[in-house]
Amino acid sequence: MKEHAFFLSLGFTVDQTQLIKEARHYIAVFERIEEQISDYNEMTDPGVIRQLNIQVYQAAASIWAYKRKVLGLILRCEIVSNNMPLLVDHTSREAAYFAKRLKELNEGKLKPLPEAIIKENVFFLKIMADHSKFIGHLLDPSERKLVDQAREFSNDFDQLLFQAQDLDHMRPQSETVPLLDQFLDQNRVSVVSLRDFKKTARDLIEACKIKSSIPTLLADHVYREADHFLHIIDAFDEHLTAIKK
Repeated sequence: MKEHAFFLSLGFTVDQTQLIKEARHYIAVFERIEEQISDYNEMTDPGVIRQLNIQVYQAAASIWAYKRKVLGLILRCEIVSNNMPLLVDHTSREAAYFAKRLKELNEGKLKPLPEAIIKENVFFLKIMADHSKFIGHLLDPSERKLVDQAREFSNDFDQLLFQAQDLDHMRPQSETVPLLDQFLDQNRVSVVSLRDFKKTARDLIEACKIKSSIPTLLADHVYREADHFLHIIDAFDEHLTAIKK
């Protein structure tokens, strides 16, 4: 969330001082939370963690509202900025996801495993598809091979997303473990490829070996999200393996 606020602040024009000020406010908010969390460990009282979740939930809900306000201003053509509407919408979806997960944790709510697997994959497949589109747009047009690769990833993840949405509508039950196994395996292969592409792009950007308007931090940000998605896929795979045993 802190990095989202930073990226948005970079995209505003110099005269959009109020929006920049608000973005910087959220950078400071999440920096303070980071510092606070650094003092916690596995021995921290659960009541303290519950209060932390409430605090972070409120911050995530607040930055979500800010992002939706910015998106509205852009869509109504009330401002012109370098923040693409899909990018602002993308970051707002991540804020909504974060806030929802914190609320569910505090309330002790857990979705049935098949539903959780499908819903998480639908969310993150859309995130990965968006990333591919952003990379393709932010690379210099002269980087033709990399732009083509980004477009191929965009098409791949669009198709995986459509398949996941179809599966969500079918609502498979726990007895369809083989179907979910195949679903996770197929997604893992594509996410590994995209993660590796992002890592290569990040390293090339950092070494100033490709032409783009992508900050190194943004390249690293999307790489970390792909890596996180892989950890989620692996965790679900472990749960399915335990069920089969």
